[in-house]
Amino acid sequence: MIALAADHAGFSLKEEIKKHLTDRGFEVKDFGTDSEKSVDYALFARDAGEAVASGECKLGIFCCGTGV
Repeated sequence: MIALAADHAGFSLKEEIKKHLTDRGFEVKDFGTDSEKSVDYALFARDAGEAVASGECKLGIFCCGTGV
């Protein structure tokens, strides 16, 4: 399973990546955000990062407006 997380600026990119992966048969877990409304990215990144660290998800993809 692949963890996905984004801030409001990365939301549309995350959605494109999610579609790309699921269309190719990959299982994803979307940790948010779920819109382009301004959010605190660290909350979503923490949850997705913990899922990768715990082994719940094998990989993580994070999208944010800063490009970090």
